[in-house]
Formats: sequence, structure tokens, C-alpha cells
Amino acid sequence: MMKGEDSEEVEIDLGDSSDAEQSDNGEEPQTLWKAPTALEEEENIHTTALVEISDTKPLINSRDPRGINDCLKVTFEDVIAEPVSVRSGDRVWIWSNALFEVSRVWLYRIVTVFLAIPMAVVSGFLFAILSCLHIWMVVPCIQCIFIGTRWLQSLWRIVLGVIIHPFFTSAGKCCGGFSFHLAKE
Repeated sequence: MMKGEDSEEVEIDLGDSSDAEQSDNGEEPQTLWKAPTALEEEENIHTTALVEISDTKPLINSRDPRGINDCLKVTFEDVIAEPVSVRSGDRVWIWSNALFEVSRVWLYRIVTVFLAIPMAVVSGFLFAILSCLHIWMVVPCIQCIFIGTRWLQSLWRIVLGVIIHPFFTSAGKCCGGFSFHLAKE
């Protein structure tokens, strides 16, 4: 579950529908699976002085500030949906939902342990190489070409202003007088 202001407590009651009579007599139904709220999770995080003065601390709460991965907000109902004509038992549906959510979260965490750090190193290396090439090779070469072809830019601007612009302006004025009316007979 993502931490942030919009997170809310999620409770899944794993009792079947026959437990509804027990809750009518004033007792609360027993919740077997409950996700902790963001505040409870933040209280359990122990930070050192080094982490508190780090410039990456604000990134912990907002991990996707630009919404790059909005397409990955997948819930159980987005993947599994039973039509009215075909239904499994209530306990099967509830346990399937709980197991889907738990396995989705924990498998993601396990896979990221093995892939996130190597991919971060490879991505950092790749973007460092691309940035270095762009800053020290591509931009200076383009600037050299612009400096060397300044006369060509001036000549092209003159050709556009003297020949092409007046031609298309007059063609536009000539064709602007035409009008078409469609009549239904």
C-alpha cells in the first residue's frame, strides 16, 4: 500500500454471509485481515539522523509524483470479475481477494529486492553516459554546425520572406474567395 495523504484503512472481513446475524446483535464481526494505515506504518519507521537530513527523504511519501505509473494501479476487481450468472462461494471470493492483494504486494517487494538495485545502477550508469555524451559531444557539435552555417540560415530566411511567403499568401487570398454550399434536394 502506498503511503500518502490519500491512503485509507482497508479491512476485509473473512467471515461468510451467514455471520451477518451475529453482527445484528451488537457485536462487531471479527476481522481476520487488516492492512495497517499509513500513520501506523510511519510510526514504525525508525530513522537515523543521516536519513532525516537527506535530500531524498521527501521522496519516500511521494514515489510517483508525476503519475507515470497510473496504469499499474490494479485491484482485484480489475483482474477478476464474476458475472451474475456464475458465482463462487462467498468465502472463496473473499479469500481469493485477500490472497491476490497479499501475493501482489509481497511478490512485488521480493522481486524488487532482487531487481531494483541492479536496475537502478544500470539506469544511473546509462543516463550518466547519455548526459555526458549530450553535454560534451552532441550540443558542441550542433553549435559548431550552427556557427558554420549562419550564412545558410540567413539565405533561407531571405528565400522564405521574398519568394515562398508572398506566393502562399497570394494563393491563400485567391482561394479564400471560393465558397461551397451543399444543398439537399
